Amino acid sequence: MTLAITRQDLSAAELRRSAARSRGANASRRMLAIALVLEGASREDAAGSCGMDRQTLRDWVHRYNDEGLAGLVNRRAPGPTPRLSSEQETLVARWVEEGPDLERDGVVRWRCRDLQERIRDEFRVSLHERTVGKLLTKLRFRRLSVRPQHPQSDPAAQAAFRGGFADRVKEAVGEVAPGTPLEIWFMDEARVGQQGTLTRVWARRGTRPRAVRDHRYTWAWIFGAVCPERAVGAAVVLPEVNVEAMNIHLAEISRCVAHGAHAVLVLDGAGWHTSPRLHLPENISLLPLPRYAPELNPVENVWEFLRQNLLSHRVWDSYDAIVDACCHAWSNLMSTPEQIASITRRSWAQVKV
Repeated sequence: MTLAITRQDLSAAELRRSAARSRGANASRRMLAIALVLEGASREDAAGSCGMDRQTLRDWVHRYNDEGLAGLVNRRAPGPTPRLSSEQETLVARWVEEGPDLERDGVVRWRCRDLQERIRDEFRVSLHERTVGKLLTKLRFRRLSVRPQHPQSDPAAQAAFRGGFADRVKEAVGEVAPGTPLEIWFMDEARVGQQGTLTRVWARRGTRPRAVRDHRYTWAWIFGAVCPERAVGAAVVLPEVNVEAMNIHLAEISRCVAHGAHAVLVLDGAGWHTSPRLHLPENISLLPLPRYAPELNPVENVWEFLRQNLLSHRVWDSYDAIVDACCHAWSNLMSTPEQIASITRRSWAQVKV
């Protein structure tokens, strides 16, 4: 028995216009088939013209009668019912964030198989190892390289430094004349040498690419400083790291500070940063970081960027070649102000005094 088209809110012409506007080819064919029927075509001819049989057209008429145009659009299959509830998934996410307990879990880092066992023991649910990996992706986790942290670092002191940064800057500038423009600079040193750096590369799954690495011990030091707000930097490359080298770098930073401005130079507590033999330029004040807190210094990210993109997988035959490579890498970064800003700007370090 032929199924009647009971929905009359759209005419055949309106169905054709909707088919022309639709982005789904299958939905367009179904609209056209129903339009043909409304125009008087037989069900067999309408179905054949639109690439379906009569029974399929009957099924879509059912959907159209019940839901209108929305019923003619393809729908995703609901898929299998999740094996874990939302509360259980939230608990798994907490396990991953907190990390495993060696005595309880027997490992120092989570693998999918370890989480598989923990889920089975806690929830009495057996998941395949690949399913655990998909669950971690769903929970917005991915495998990342960890950042080293000194065992004596103090998270509370670091939080206090960030929160009270503006007040610390005011203390550091001391007797600087009111109204003097201030610039926030960060500085650090990095050693670059023949031992080199190896970094990750794209390669076919299951392979381990090889990269050259020297075994000699010649190196140079980059003394680098950046002003994130101005997206500029100042650097020198020297054979040693000591007070004399620091004085050379301070003079270079002083030369790069904007005319009439005063720079607050944020740096760690290395001995050559705090020595009484430093010759501090008049337009620079020093602001020490908390102990063991390299994560507060964006120049650390500059070194990571230079090593990963310009200074890794290289072999240098001499000290002069290392110096040339360091100068080229630094100049390359300084030629892209937007890259400097992206790497070094921190919301907590933007101060207006």
